[in-house]
Amino acid sequence: MLKTVLAFRNRASVAGYRMSAGRLGGRAAGLPVLLLTVPGRRTRVPRTTPVCYLERGDAYVVVGSAYGSKTDPDWIRNLAATEFARIRIRGQEWEVSARIATGAERDRLWRRTIVPAAPAIAKHEARSGRMFPVAVLTRPSRADGRD
Repeated sequence: MLKTVLAFRNRASVAGYRMSAGRLGGRAAGLPVLLLTVPGRRTRVPRTTPVCYLERGDAYVVVGSAYGSKTDPDWIRNLAATEFARIRIRGQEWEVSARIATGAERDRLWRRTIVPAAPAIAKHEARSGRMFPVAVLTRPSRADGRD
């Protein structure tokens, strides 16, 4: 039942964002929101979800927090299984290269970009008992997005 409610809420959020060019649903928890479309890792069916993001140079940084859940959100697992995705920011849409930051790069992004902009996320991570994955989305015409 809860999964059905969340799926409905996600579809409604995506529709509102698209219809309003991001005026509805364009911010959450004080952060800007983009629509991320990524193929399912098993089905390859494209799925779209609203995700908070931060800009880091020419890249967009997203965190698989799942609101502090004990498990990673499906979208980040799907993103880890592909090299490309589509994003929509307000009324514009692009294909992006996608990768999960690891090691020192993940730590730098966490300390220098994510925690200063969204300090509550560190508390969510501590309560969740897992390290939140951090993904870097880069438009192909831009720099590679490495920190």
